[in-house]
Amino acid sequence: MTKFQAFKIEQTDGGVQGEIQTLSLSDLPSSEVLIRVHFSSINFKDGIVSQPDNALVKDYPIIPGIDLAGEVVKSSDQRFKEGDRVIATSYEIGVNHHGGFSEYANIPADWIVPLPEGITLEEAMIYGTAGFTAALSVHRLEQNGLSTDDGPVLVTGATGGVGSMAVAMLAKRGYEVEASTGSFEHKEYLKDLGASKVISREEVYDGKLKPIGSQRWAAAVDPVGGEQLASLLGQLKYNGGAAVSGLTGGTEIPTQVYPFILRGISLLGIDSVYCPMDTRKKVWHRMANDLKVKESFNRIKVVHSLSDVQDTLEQILQGNTRGRSIVKMDH
Repeated sequence: MTKFQAFKIEQTDGGVQGEIQTLSLSDLPSSEVLIRVHFSSINFKDGIVSQPDNALVKDYPIIPGIDLAGEVVKSSDQRFKEGDRVIATSYEIGVNHHGGFSEYANIPADWIVPLPEGITLEEAMIYGTAGFTAALSVHRLEQNGLSTDDGPVLVTGATGGVGSMAVAMLAKRGYEVEASTGSFEHKEYLKDLGASKVISREEVYDGKLKPIGSQRWAAAVDPVGGEQLASLLGQLKYNGGAAVSGLTGGTEIPTQVYPFILRGISLLGIDSVYCPMDTRKKVWHRMANDLKVKESFNRIKVVHSLSDVQDTLEQILQGNTRGRSIVKMDH
């Protein structure tokens, strides 16, 4: 019988507690595709799952890890066969279905993307949900009409996973990128990723909300939300767009209608969780081609083992991580 290691979170009277456990395949949920996980990645959402009284997990125990990449061991679905290299991110993975912080995972076939030609399993997890979210943001902004001739593009929360990837991808596409961060000590890191200018988050939002301000940016990738998003909306150029994917700055957007009706701007919601599979495959293909930022991977990635997961989850919640934290399975 196959035994394997997994980081599992249990709920007790004292709250929730995570630890590495030895499991059997029978401990995994019943699904069509059994995957031998090679890499996973650690996201802010995983940090939330590790907290007591979070709104994401319906039932414990849970193996977190919203991302995984590996090799098919067994499949009852004709779309996948033994030996196929695959990616699975989002949906209910690591939230209400055992996820990627495990040497094996059983995943529904409808949630799986074949690994595109041009990237490795490790590179797929350097991307992970954060990279996919950044790529989807760029994709939607370009669908909205953004071009490199339109002027600078703002990336908020730029040292985080989504922000780092967005800076690198936009720079790769030839955009002038302004990176906003509360961690100014990482200025050179952002410049290395391709930012032409690094600004403080106070330059985006100084604590005073104005209905409309000077036209500074052609577009914005915003994984932050909250008042900072409200502030930048009023500073977008005519017909500009903001792709919003996060809420670390809050869920309320105290904005007014003026930027929308006076400048024709668009607020584009980015959903990486239930993004339709045809769009998902198209964006992953771009991540292996025109959005591939291979030259930035080593700057962005930090590699961990399963034994590092608990500490890294705590660090990511405190905002003490930079770039992308990936988990390599020992097997």
